[in-house]
Amino acid sequence: MNGRILVVDDEEIERVSLQAQLISEGYEVDVCKDALCALQALERKDDQYDIVLSDIRMPQMDGLEFLKQVRSRYPAIIVILMTAYAKVDDAVKSMRQGAFDYITKPFPVEELSVKLEHALQYRNQSKENVMLKQALQTRYQFDNLVGKSAVMQGVFDKIQMVAPTNSTVLIQGETGTGKEMVASAIHYNSPRRDKPFIKVSCAALSKELLESELFGHEAGAFTGAIKMRKGRFELAHTGTLFLDEVDDIPYELQVKLLRAIEEKKFERVGGEKLIESDVRIIAASKYNLQELVNQKKVRPDLFYRLSVVTINLPPLRNRKDDIPLLVEHFLNKYAPDKITLWKDASSEVIKYLMDYNWPGNVRELQNVIEQMVLVNKGDKFGVEHLPENIVISKIIALKEQGHLNLNQMLGKVERDVIDWALKKAAGNQTKAADILGIPRTTLREKIERFRPR
Repeated sequence: MNGRILVVDDEEIERVSLQAQLISEGYEVDVCKDALCALQALERKDDQYDIVLSDIRMPQMDGLEFLKQVRSRYPAIIVILMTAYAKVDDAVKSMRQGAFDYITKPFPVEELSVKLEHALQYRNQSKENVMLKQALQTRYQFDNLVGKSAVMQGVFDKIQMVAPTNSTVLIQGETGTGKEMVASAIHYNSPRRDKPFIKVSCAALSKELLESELFGHEAGAFTGAIKMRKGRFELAHTGTLFLDEVDDIPYELQVKLLRAIEEKKFERVGGEKLIESDVRIIAASKYNLQELVNQKKVRPDLFYRLSVVTINLPPLRNRKDDIPLLVEHFLNKYAPDKITLWKDASSEVIKYLMDYNWPGNVRELQNVIEQMVLVNKGDKFGVEHLPENIVISKIIALKEQGHLNLNQMLGKVERDVIDWALKKAAGNQTKAADILGIPRTTLREKIERFRPR
């Protein structure tokens, strides 16, 4: 049973020897010479350690104080203390302060192995319990998907259909449409819900880095590979592996990925041993994979293997009826006390949101609502709380018109922008001029020109 261990011991010979022994047993091991060094290591990558194995008697900060610090900052990490003094009071204190176990130096390797195995079993069981609790609290993440439009109801139907199965799923949609949330909904509604849900982004990684990320590597497999590392396929065993931006996987790596999916076996980079991995694959692409197959950027056999079930997520511009519902959803997330303010908002604000094209999709709408909440210090939502790009987008919102009077259109846009700036500046012309980047005198001239005669 492999795990990630941080060894803390001020005796160099002891920690080097212990590191070598644990590595030979298949553990990933880092070492520190004192507690301060160990706290820095935990701060850099606390989620990468399962167990801290620490000496009690150390300079600067002893093991009991170090234990207190670890339990306070990183309660999920298991701590086992080592002592050469065999003092009963040290052992009792360590257990009272939250140590999982202790061991007396010198100790047989077999005794330490048993304690580490028990600790890892406890750690893994705790992780599974946390994941199950989180899934139950969020109704398996399904509530995070919002939409009443017909096209989204179709998406929900597909999720409910495919979630209880082990079928491979391909989710396609523009950036920001919610592909990861759909993947989460599938996993947390599946029989694997209490097993690992491992995510990996395939974007912007070289073939070598992505291969190591997916399949892991053996020590010495390439420059810098100083120790064995598990890949995402191995970490996702019995659970779900979410391959985000699968369209970016280098062509030459697609064969190995296909083989791992079909055979449920793979080798680490630099290794020869076949490792079994029972994982469910959910892939996501911001492009239409069939078109990439036609362009010879994606292998046809990989495409057919990934697209057993395909879910196409619509862009927000194609389901604008969902915008009011989404706005309330995000307000409930960021400022539930302002829901009433939104319901009292002017129809003009809602029209701006409905007319906007949303190139960033739901993610952009979420960011806009968060920004509006932050800048809104009053008792209502108005046009002045909208981001500039949404207001100025009226310039290109010309629709399809047979004839267009350019001067009238530019005048209307200019009036809208000036009105927005004045509202944002609470009527202060100097501040409004600063917002628009024009002299105050120019702004006053424009206001006079637009004022009704």
